[in-house]
Amino acid sequence: MGMDEAIAARIRMITEAGDGLSGPDLLGFALDHAVTETGGLGGMVHLRGPGARSPQLTAVHGLIRTVARDWAEVEAAGASAPARAMTQGTPVWAPALGTGDGTGPALPAGSGLLAVPLITPEGVTGALSVLMAPAERPAPRRWAAVEALAAWAAARLREDPPGRGRGRDQDQARNPDGTGTLLADDQVSQALWHMSDAFFAVDGDWRITFVNGEAERLLGTARTTLGRTLWDAFTRLSVDEAEPGLRSRYRRAAESGTPVGFEVRWPTNQRWYSMRLVPVPNGLTVYAADITASRAREAERAAAEQTAAERTARIGELTNALAQALTMRDVVNAIADRVLPPFGASGMVVQLIEGDVIRIAGAVGYPQPFLEAIDGASIHEVSPVSEVYHSGAPAFVESAEEYTARYPGMAGRPAAAQKQAWAFLPLIVSGRSIGCSVVAFAEPRRLDAEERALLTALSGLMGQAIERARLYDMEHTRAKELQRGLLPRALPSLSSVTTAARYLPASEGIDVGGDWYDVIPLSGARVALVIGDVMGHGLSEAATMGRLRTAVNTLAELEFPPAELLTRLNDVVSELGDNLYATCLYAVYDPVGASCVFSSAGHPPPAVVRPGHPVRFAGGDPDPPLGAAQPPFETTEVSLEEGSLLALYTDGLVESAARDIDRGMRQLASALSSAARAPGPADTWPDGDLGGHASLERLCDEVLAELLPEKQLTADDAALLIARTHALAPDHIAAWPLSEGPIAASEARDHVRDQLTHWGLAPLTPTAELLVSELVANAIRHGRGPVELRLLRGEGLICEVTDGSLTTPRIRHASETDEGGRGLQLVSALSHRWGTRYTPTGKCIWTEQPLP
Repeated sequence: MGMDEAIAARIRMITEAGDGLSGPDLLGFALDHAVTETGGLGGMVHLRGPGARSPQLTAVHGLIRTVARDWAEVEAAGASAPARAMTQGTPVWAPALGTGDGTGPALPAGSGLLAVPLITPEGVTGALSVLMAPAERPAPRRWAAVEALAAWAAARLREDPPGRGRGRDQDQARNPDGTGTLLADDQVSQALWHMSDAFFAVDGDWRITFVNGEAERLLGTARTTLGRTLWDAFTRLSVDEAEPGLRSRYRRAAESGTPVGFEVRWPTNQRWYSMRLVPVPNGLTVYAADITASRAREAERAAAEQTAAERTARIGELTNALAQALTMRDVVNAIADRVLPPFGASGMVVQLIEGDVIRIAGAVGYPQPFLEAIDGASIHEVSPVSEVYHSGAPAFVESAEEYTARYPGMAGRPAAAQKQAWAFLPLIVSGRSIGCSVVAFAEPRRLDAEERALLTALSGLMGQAIERARLYDMEHTRAKELQRGLLPRALPSLSSVTTAARYLPASEGIDVGGDWYDVIPLSGARVALVIGDVMGHGLSEAATMGRLRTAVNTLAELEFPPAELLTRLNDVVSELGDNLYATCLYAVYDPVGASCVFSSAGHPPPAVVRPGHPVRFAGGDPDPPLGAAQPPFETTEVSLEEGSLLALYTDGLVESAARDIDRGMRQLASALSSAARAPGPADTWPDGDLGGHASLERLCDEVLAELLPEKQLTADDAALLIARTHALAPDHIAAWPLSEGPIAASEARDHVRDQLTHWGLAPLTPTAELLVSELVANAIRHGRGPVELRLLRGEGLICEVTDGSLTTPRIRHASETDEGGRGLQLVSALSHRWGTRYTPTGKCIWTEQPLP
């Protein structure tokens, strides 16, 4: 049937007015106009719902509740007009409906029902039916109007499929409350359909009654889910296997009547949803908000926070480690321990710029030949290190191929270094570049932005620590040089004693301190053994120590006995400052009498080891330290037969915060006891081990290892001086009393001539006779008796003349006309050295000649 102008006008009008309508609203709008245009009694729209057994009532107009309830569902294969229209795909007119003849539920008597199919490209989706009176076939115009409006509605159903809200419409059709209620419910259904969150509802039997568009993504389309139980959907989607406890949560929510919320990962799309189960009368509604993006953002935020925390922790760990590192080796090891493992690096090298040369300051994980090859390279050579040094920006090389391409002149370096990727990090200190730290990898490696940022941040800490370590090493080197200059460069080789010494600086602070030792040759084959300790350690104490050591040497040259020497040294210390204190032990060993005399100013007592005897500590309580002492000082004498040991030490060797001095001295005695034996044949001198020197060196090492293990931190420096004594053999000593007249010189020459002949030293006789003549003449002329001559054969030939006078001879510069006054000038010219010392009964003038 054709469409007249009035119908066309209505179609145009509803097209404009119906923009924006969809779903039930659209069908209800079309139905309203169909009834109005045809003058019908009422109308209804049925749609085929997904999962529903029969077409369901979707929209109604002008029908009372009881009629609408009867037509809520029609049999798909039934004889009703809507069913036949959907089956045949053509309009169907069914008159005489009031008789209940099996063509559908009863309608008002004398009416008929015109049903027109709603045809979309997918097929027949429903039927729009208008109830007309009388029960005669409608006029062509009325027939055409219904067809036109049905076609208009079907065309728009393509844009908004009716199945979206069909679950809701089905429920409304089962319990219709009239046109107004259905339309209100349709509006709610429409709102739920357009929700951004998934929403579905189940009844008391767990059958799905409504799904919106988002819920279809979870459960499947409305066509396949509506009317089925939720558990069927769970089984079909394998939800129970993925989330075993989900079904029980639903049941608990329904049983408790209390809303329940939780998060779940949906198995079909692996997306995360925040589900809220809300119990309602006769069922349960479920809201599912997609939180995948928010969880991803949260995960990214948490990962960023974790990364930041790890970065902060690594920076903190490195900062703490570098704060404790002093030397360049300490810094390199700290960086290697805390930077290389987190990045999977296999090595690093620190290169510093010295002038125009690149020097290696430290390295880990590199072959030594490679390091030797690149050390000393020119900064002007094209290389990654020079580029980073000049630009101040880090450089990252991801593979050996990239390295070769960028630096073709160094193509052999990756293989030589056994590395495949590098991070070249500038070392910046106070805005200036001092070098480059290279972190290397054994395999090709691409560092991400976070790793590069972290390495760049760490390089700032590295630069500060490396510069500090470089300065420390320089100061440490200067301090060592100072210490070497202040302590004896080498102990003298003497016939009366064999000595060995050790100095160990404190572990904390700079490697210099106030401890010192010395071995000073004296006249008469005697030797002075000195050890001292300026309280504290550091450059200031080291400088004071140097001044005291010089003072001791000067006073020793004057042949002062130990007590008087310490008295004069106490004056020196007192003049240096009120808060300066030092301890000192000064001992003089005489090989002629095999005895040792010493005095101590606040210093620990010496350890004496006599062959065959236990270790003992000689002397009583020491006098107060220098700077606080009140002279005179006590003097102690001990006998030291051949091969005895005398050990002098400072308190840093035997005392610490973890060990009192008594315990330390017991440990020292134990360490020395192994040496309590007379020297064997290998220890004798001059053949073999000269005077047992090698054994003393080993003994020093053993004592230090026992009392100050290598890895033990010490707060004070320590010094150790061990001497093995050698008594002068009796046949190397000759002494004679002389007359107190001019004849004494002649007697002295005779004794010298005979003794030197006996000793096989005849070549020394002329000079020795002349020296003895001058010494005896001086004693006879300027001194008083008794006069005695003594010859000692030690490292040299020593001639001594003693008398009872305390007058010290001095060299006079005689004029050309003087007949005398040239004797001591002659002595000074002919002897290797000469001097004067006081004795308990007077003085002694002595000379020394080297042996042939």
